[in-house]
Amino acid sequence: MSATSNGPGTPAEEAGLKPFNVTLLVRRYDPESGREAYWEDFDVPMYPTDRILDALHKIKWDQDGTLTFRRSCAHGICGSDAMRINGKNRLACKTLVKDLDITKPITVEAIKGLPLEKDLIVDMEPFFAAYRQVQPFLVSGAAPEGGKERKQTIADRERFDDTTKCILCAACTTSCPVFWTDGQYFGPAAIVNAHRFIFDSRDENAQVRLDILNDTEGVWRCRTTFNCTDACPRGIQVTKAIAEVKAAIRTGKTS
Repeated sequence: MSATSNGPGTPAEEAGLKPFNVTLLVRRYDPESGREAYWEDFDVPMYPTDRILDALHKIKWDQDGTLTFRRSCAHGICGSDAMRINGKNRLACKTLVKDLDITKPITVEAIKGLPLEKDLIVDMEPFFAAYRQVQPFLVSGAAPEGGKERKQTIADRERFDDTTKCILCAACTTSCPVFWTDGQYFGPAAIVNAHRFIFDSRDENAQVRLDILNDTEGVWRCRTTFNCTDACPRGIQVTKAIAEVKAAIRTGKTS
């Protein structure tokens, strides 16, 4: 809501702050135009606490309605607005203007390693195909006597608690140099989601997943660059999880 409206303004407006222009350099691509991808700049009035997602909304709503990007919850839960901002994979809804260098244009482009569809949108199917391959669901036998829930100790839950945080944004996988150059590699996100069930004491399919990942395109393709850990918006220790899966393959132990 603008400061000239009859209702209350934004917190920044009510605090007496004035917007300033920020330049976004957005990598555009339209498959129907026959044109190669190109960079286009936009000047956007922003407050320090605005997010890059807010800037993209202002461009789409006020300057160029053809700008195309994904977003849903806008609160870092759905993971749909992962993109490269100043050369790093981030969620646009969690990246604040004040945390970026605005003395030069802020670059915004699609995440790498997946087929580009339009502007900031990529085809996520290869990513989800790898995710499905690792069987990311609980596999257990008959229900406990009496039909009660499968109980688990606090310590057992803590064993895989970190990898339950994944929101499938693909930020980790598309920050991986191996994934960029090898279209067959499962990628960090698939391994993280396998980890979540491999180390779940209630699951009975750990060895199947370990066999799947003990493949030429599985965990052994990881080069431990830590790009994936740095890119994760949920703070998951991705590289550590991959190392734990490697150890389980070597030793056959998941506990």
